[in-house]
Amino acid sequence: MELKCRENPVVTQLDTPEFKSLFTDEVLDLKKLFEKYQYELRIAGGAVRDLLMGITPKDLDFATTATPEELKTMFNKENIRMINMSGEKHGTITPRINDKENFEITTLRIDMITDGRHAEVEFTKDWKLDANRRDLTINSMFLGFDGSVYDYFFGYDDLKKRRVAFVGDADVRIKEDYLRIMRYFRFYGRIAETPDNHDNKTLDIIKKNVMGLENISGERIWMELKKTLQGNFAGDLLKTMLNVGIGKYIGIPDPNIDELNKVLNRSKHLGLHPMSYLAALLNDIDAVTVLHNRLKFSGYDRDMAYFIVEHRGDKDHSRRLLPYEKLVLHSKMKQKDAIEYTKEVLKYRGDEDLLELFNKWEVPRFPINGKILKDNGVPPGKMYGPIINKLKDIWIDNEYKQTPDDLAKLIPSLIGEFENKTRMK
Repeated sequence: MELKCRENPVVTQLDTPEFKSLFTDEVLDLKKLFEKYQYELRIAGGAVRDLLMGITPKDLDFATTATPEELKTMFNKENIRMINMSGEKHGTITPRINDKENFEITTLRIDMITDGRHAEVEFTKDWKLDANRRDLTINSMFLGFDGSVYDYFFGYDDLKKRRVAFVGDADVRIKEDYLRIMRYFRFYGRIAETPDNHDNKTLDIIKKNVMGLENISGERIWMELKKTLQGNFAGDLLKTMLNVGIGKYIGIPDPNIDELNKVLNRSKHLGLHPMSYLAALLNDIDAVTVLHNRLKFSGYDRDMAYFIVEHRGDKDHSRRLLPYEKLVLHSKMKQKDAIEYTKEVLKYRGDEDLLELFNKWEVPRFPINGKILKDNGVPPGKMYGPIINKLKDIWIDNEYKQTPDDLAKLIPSLIGEFENKTRMK
């Protein structure tokens, strides 16, 4: 596309502490290597954006005029090990410098054929053409080692305005890769200063293209959505995404917006986990299964969603914390996970007083084990589980005061109860 672009792409020169901190021995050695072989090398994308916002980047990606073959030849000559060769067909080579740090280095490229998910690329030596194929203007800048920021498509201006805009025609950009819809919202949460300063034309174009997400893998969608829900304005962005019709294509065909609004009103200041936002939209356990089948959560995230939906209702007891203590003490999952999930339920409910009490609560150790049951006449087999659970309930209800001996005295009567129930069946 012939887009409006700068005549002179250099917009500023960085000399900040964050910029200077990039120059580790490994980065300097990489720079010297490219100078020796006379290939251009610049820092690309997210790191440039972060530096312009005064943030030290977590990692660096590089772009170069050297082709993958030229890169491999250079690294082989210098006896530098390369890893992750699967990126080669897209133009990415990953050398390990000084056997200490890996850097992804990608050849400048043009997308020749796109199908909404993948692209066939052709390599180029033109920095503007490479910038032209990137998704958002704020992600299309490059940074030279002298601090020069190269910005062809006004990403520098957009960043100063905290504006998230596609490079060129939003409709064309989205149709090249529909995942860019999700990336738009993720970066909105990173960049914008208010939750609702979207360009309406951009939202309209997103709305017309949401069906393209149907063919994007759940794993890729969840990677972007999770980052969005960990960022600023998570709940507001989620509602905007649902308003443009994303729900149907990401596994939430019937979102419960009322419940989400309740959760946001009482709990969004509590640092909710991404699964709390999603759980609020789900009407029942079956909806968790549908969403998991689409987005392919990790086991931890999936189980948290099930846990929240199952236990988010009111729990009445004179000892208000007791039902939540029982969730931990009766849980068959790892105790650490049960504690974290229970804290999330309390956050979801906005029960700040209970959350504070729960955070102070020290998990007591149940004093009965299999040996004690055996020594007190419990036959091996089906009786063990029910008797353990019954003893645990008695111990919990008595505020954990009973000793092993106190509880052991109850075992004979529990055996009798169990045998009577078995006979009655």
